[in-house]
Amino acid sequence: MINKDFFKALEDLETLKGINKEYFLDALEAGLTSAYKKNFGEGKSAFVKLNPEKNSIKVYSYKTVVEEVEDPDKQISLKDAKLIKKSYKLGDEVQQEETPKNFGRIAAQTAKQVVMQRLHEAERKKIIDEVSAKENELLTVIVRRVEGDNVYVDMGITQVEGVLSKKDQIPGERYQINSRIKVYVKSVKESYNMPYVQLTRANAGFVKKLFELEVPEIQSGEVEIKSIVREAGYRTKMAVYSPNPNLDAIGACVGNRGMRVNTIVNELNGEKIDIIPWSENPVEYITAALSPSPVLHVDVNMLDKTSLAVVPDEKLSLAIGKNGQNVRLAVKLTNWKIDVKPKSAVPTLNIAESEPNYEDLFENENAFDDIE
Repeated sequence: MINKDFFKALEDLETLKGINKEYFLDALEAGLTSAYKKNFGEGKSAFVKLNPEKNSIKVYSYKTVVEEVEDPDKQISLKDAKLIKKSYKLGDEVQQEETPKNFGRIAAQTAKQVVMQRLHEAERKKIIDEVSAKENELLTVIVRRVEGDNVYVDMGITQVEGVLSKKDQIPGERYQINSRIKVYVKSVKESYNMPYVQLTRANAGFVKKLFELEVPEIQSGEVEIKSIVREAGYRTKMAVYSPNPNLDAIGACVGNRGMRVNTIVNELNGEKIDIIPWSENPVEYITAALSPSPVLHVDVNMLDKTSLAVVPDEKLSLAIGKNGQNVRLAVKLTNWKIDVKPKSAVPTLNIAESEPNYEDLFENENAFDDIE
């Protein structure tokens, strides 16, 4: 046990597993100290010191110098201390080596337990760190099994399995065993043995990552996704912007003949995607957010971020959307409260059947009062 083979084994672990041997040495010293006390007296004050350079493991006891000894395991008289070293005085700590002859066998058993425990902990931490680094990223995984509403996938990381719960699946999707699918890593949580990895195909982050993958201008920062909201399986709304006035942000996302956006729509099984221009002007932004419905007029109240959007009578259902989906997504996208009304419900406003009026944002702030 107390030879170079033991320390060589620690060096091999460092090479093979990538775990610094110092990580083991501290734990080994603590474990061997505990083993020594258990076998040779719990009351003793002692510690174990490992010396890789000399390939040695030694046990040292330490006692405090006192005038009158009350606890022989922890105290030594001044007279006896001076026999060891004349310079000792009251209160000093006397250290002496007292490695038992049969400590090697005990040390070997303890060392094996400590090393295995530390090795398991280190490998678990390494896996957790590797998985945590993938949080909020897009991955291609392999479906391994479906149990009830949950889909379990192989993430390509040893001993780690990701789970796609029902709420994180696109409605209506079916998953085939051994098929490859793209997923977004929503969260990584530590569990007793291995990390619990929650995956999703249903949140807005999934669609955002798909656009980052397909659109080089987004990857380079030439086009920014300012806001994105989604109701999985039905519709996504995304506001984009480019600081370069010569670059068409929407065109970059759509691609030549719609190739880029169609790739993403196919991944989402035909889900509708509205890509609109982001604007600091709330009237412009709200108007665009209600796409695909035309908007005749928008009034805004800057104090409480409420707005009135007037649309053609025949386009009211389109502006509101099925079960209110279109206007609900527009509200989330812009972070403005939007009240949609048909033109006939706002007789006091002189609205032409033409482009929206973007001037005088604060004009007609009380337009809501005229609506029955």
